[in-house]
Amino acid sequence: MVNDTIDTVNKLQTALLLAEVFVSGLPKFTPYLKFEQRFQEWGLEKGWGENAERCKETLNFLSEVLQAPDPINMEKFFSRVPSIFNIVVFSIHGYFGQEKVLGLPDTGGQVVYILDQVRSMEEELLQRIKLQGLHITPKILVLTRLIPDSKGTKCNVELEPVENTKYSHILRVPFKTEDGKDLRQWVSRFDIYPYLERYAQDASTKILDILEGKPDLIIGNYTDGNLVASLMSSKLGVTQGTIAHALEKTKYEDSDTKWRELDQKYHFSCQFTADMIAMNTTDFIITSTYQEIAGSKEKPGQYEHHYAFTMPGLCRYATGINVFDPKFNIAAPGADQSVYFPFTQKQKRLTALHPQIEELLYSKEDADEHILADRSKPIIFSMARLDKVKNITGLVEWYGQNKKVRDLVNLVVVAGLLNAAQSKDREEIDEINKMHNLIDKYQLKGQIRWIKAQTDRVRNGELYRYIADTKGAFVQPALYEAFGLTVIEAMNCGLPTFATNQGGPAEIIVDGVSGFHINPMNGREAGTKIADFFQKCKEDPGYWNKMSTAGLQRIYECYTWKIYATKVLNMGSMYGFWRTLNKEERVAKQRYLQMFYNLQFRNLVKTVPRVGEQPPRAAATTGAAAERNQIVARPRERKPQGRVQRMMTSLLGPKPPTYEQNGYR
Repeated sequence: MVNDTIDTVNKLQTALLLAEVFVSGLPKFTPYLKFEQRFQEWGLEKGWGENAERCKETLNFLSEVLQAPDPINMEKFFSRVPSIFNIVVFSIHGYFGQEKVLGLPDTGGQVVYILDQVRSMEEELLQRIKLQGLHITPKILVLTRLIPDSKGTKCNVELEPVENTKYSHILRVPFKTEDGKDLRQWVSRFDIYPYLERYAQDASTKILDILEGKPDLIIGNYTDGNLVASLMSSKLGVTQGTIAHALEKTKYEDSDTKWRELDQKYHFSCQFTADMIAMNTTDFIITSTYQEIAGSKEKPGQYEHHYAFTMPGLCRYATGINVFDPKFNIAAPGADQSVYFPFTQKQKRLTALHPQIEELLYSKEDADEHILADRSKPIIFSMARLDKVKNITGLVEWYGQNKKVRDLVNLVVVAGLLNAAQSKDREEIDEINKMHNLIDKYQLKGQIRWIKAQTDRVRNGELYRYIADTKGAFVQPALYEAFGLTVIEAMNCGLPTFATNQGGPAEIIVDGVSGFHINPMNGREAGTKIADFFQKCKEDPGYWNKMSTAGLQRIYECYTWKIYATKVLNMGSMYGFWRTLNKEERVAKQRYLQMFYNLQFRNLVKTVPRVGEQPPRAAATTGAAAERNQIVARPRERKPQGRVQRMMTSLLGPKPPTYEQNGYR
């Protein structure tokens, strides 16, 4: 935005003053090309705005920042700085695709989140570039794994355009076996670690080739994507953001202290180490809710769980992550309004899909235990992966135990596969068997419809609305949910929603106002709450409409992709600047993290069997380190120096505790 003639702050302030006075005398919509030459004479290049008014605003924002920096003007200015054009998003595990993938192992809401995220970011990028008077084509790449045995999906296609975008693509890079061949089959997210370092190298080569240079921003997703993003960010010197989606340590009780018992199945020693490396390497962390960071009065947040913990015989984290660090940000996603819209918008309804939906809900082709005998009842509906944490089997048990609920409504669940022999996922197999046992135990024949996972988003959107036509409700019963995209989708369609009070849904829903909280640890209480709602709706039909409308209002006020994209791109610009200011401070920290990666993580990876190998003995440290437990703490950081740095700390968040307060040793 400035050329070589401006090499001091005084020269910059003079140029800003001259330019601001000049454009103030022009008509508002005078194109930048009309006065480009004058700007260049003062040392100013393209990027200030597409017309005189836009340039004046941007010049004014920077002048205010230089004179008396404050968070509001800083955010306004950085929203105008054209510093991000090429973005790379990592989502490695599962089957990442645009159709026929939802419900496959390790494949759920994260895929939907990222595709909608990419569409919204591209739209926001294009708008910003245009408004700043530039003619640059942005590019967004979603990096995932290429799976040759793709189960009828497009996960074996290397480069695929993202639907409803102009310049965004899915780039698939294969895992490599030790002899350099492409690994053909799917790998569980818990067994993925031996492949990630080689994957990061291969992905970097592909990215640099396609983008013809380095990206401006890298965003990781989940443990594997965040670790690879950290490796690439460190190698290329690029601003990095991370999104946890779910931190497994908070999902599995006592998984830190009991890591040895769980390691052969889940490899938590690798996962927790990778999480700590990524959290501390990244420039900023994107969360969906406050609870994700700091939890509530009753329960710590996902990240707060990682402040201090011990894995006996392996290591002890004295200060793993500081939840007061200004790198933490909240940017709640939305739902695709073209797919998930209210059931009352009759002109947009996809009535041509109703025969398919009715067949899904009521067909007698499946086993007798999955038939709904009374079609006149409202439906309580749930849709999720079939794993322990999503707690679909818990919902079935609540329903089976509550006679009043069973008398009032039918239960429909869309989850996983129906036959354990068809699944390769360990948890899913356990949950499938449990589902069949519960259906038999509570004699649910005629009252429950269990449908295998559905991958057609468009039809799923109409399915929500069809359930709303029955005056039903959506139930999200997870033991813990970081955010809850299905909650947003259901509320967008006008479906009254019951959702877990453990995690993000507790913030999405205002209990008793725009939906209802349920305690997944107290199934009888949850069942009673659902029964009371439908009893009240039976007595007062207007109550159902009231809750439906309140849910929609909540979504429109707080959860849209436009708001999300604006926040994330602003983060990319601001933290990119912060990264530049703090190069020296980052060096010591990065050296420490690199040491931790080389000496700890790489050794733990050796305990994870590759596909076809026998599992080795559980990880453990040896010698004196094992006896005393290694103390793992983040390296000491220098205090910010200078006015601009103090201002950035004010803008990006509260000041972290001091070195001594954090308990570093």
